[in-house]
Amino acid sequence: MDSRMVFVLLWMLLLSTSTGIKLDGNGYVDVVIAISSNVPQDNRLIDKIKEMVTEGSLYLYHALDEKVYFREATILVPPQWNGTNFTKARTESFGKAKIRIDNANPSYGFEPYTKQYGECGAEGEYIHFTPEYLLNDTFIELYGSRGRIFVHEWAHLRWGVFDECNGEKPFYHSNGRIEATRCSKNIKVEFYEVTAGGSLQQCSIDPQTLLPTEGCKIFLNRNEITNSSIMFLPGLDAVTAFCHENEHNYEAPNMQNKKCGKATWTVIFEDSVDKDALRSLKPLQSPPPPPSFKVVQRKQRVVCLILDVSGSMGVCNNRQLHPKTKMLP
Repeated sequence: MDSRMVFVLLWMLLLSTSTGIKLDGNGYVDVVIAISSNVPQDNRLIDKIKEMVTEGSLYLYHALDEKVYFREATILVPPQWNGTNFTKARTESFGKAKIRIDNANPSYGFEPYTKQYGECGAEGEYIHFTPEYLLNDTFIELYGSRGRIFVHEWAHLRWGVFDECNGEKPFYHSNGRIEATRCSKNIKVEFYEVTAGGSLQQCSIDPQTLLPTEGCKIFLNRNEITNSSIMFLPGLDAVTAFCHENEHNYEAPNMQNKKCGKATWTVIFEDSVDKDALRSLKPLQSPPPPPSFKVVQRKQRVVCLILDVSGSMGVCNNRQLHPKTKMLP
C-alpha cells in the first residue's frame, strides 16, 4: 500500500479512537467530563465539577472496600468559551465523553441520569448532568450531595447496575405485609399521605391492588443507621455501601432485580468490566489523594485536502488523484 495512504489511514484512526475510562492500578484515569456547546459560559461549573468528583472519589473509595478512587479527570469546555487557562484538547470531544453537562432533557428535567441500553453488567452510554443541577444547591437538599449522586450514576455507567427503587411501583406485598421497594429491607420506612394542610394521615388502600394509592409517600428516618444501598438512596447520610447478597431484597419490583436478579455488589465484582481488577486489587494503605484535573478546549479545526499531481504518484499519473489530508491547528 502507498505510504501516503497508510499515513492517512493511521491519522483517521487516531481521530476516531476514543481513549475511554481506564482503571490504572487503584485509580480511574481518562475520565472525561464534557460541557456542551449549548451551555453558556459560567466558570463556576468547572469548580463545581471538581468539587463533585473530589467528593465522589472518597465516597467511592469507602464504598468499594478502599480499593478504587478517581485519580485523573479532564474537563472539556466548549470552543466558544473564553479563557487563557485552557489547554488544547487532544482526542477529547463531547460526543466521546462518558460524562456530559448539557441542557435538561424534557424526560428527566434537571435530575441526573445515565443512559443504559445494555444488559446487566454492561457499561452504559453516558451520564447526564445539567448546569442547573451543578450550580443550584437546592438540589443537594432533594437528592443528597453531588459526590454521592455521582458515584450512584458512575455505578450505572461503569458497572451496569440498576436502580433499587421504583417510582412506578413503590410498594409490593411480602408475606402479607406491604413493603416499600428498596434495598436493603433493613432500612426502616413509614407510609403516609400528606393532607392539604401539611399534616400526615394513614395511606388509602386501592381495593384492586390492595396497595397504597398514588398519594401515599414513603418517609425515612434521617438518623437511619443501615449503610446500604447506594443504588437505592445515596442521599441518606448512613448509606455508604452497595447491597451484598446477604442483604439483597430479591422480592422488590425494581430494575436491579428485573435486569440482574442479584445484588449490586455481586454484579460489580463478578460481571462488570472491572471484575478481574476489583477481585485482585489490594485495599489502599491510606485514603487516596484528591483527583488531579485538566481543563481543555477544542477549537474549531480546518480540514484541507491537498492534491498531489506530481509524477511521484505512480503509474496512474493524473488519472487517479490520491488526496493527502492535513490538519491545521
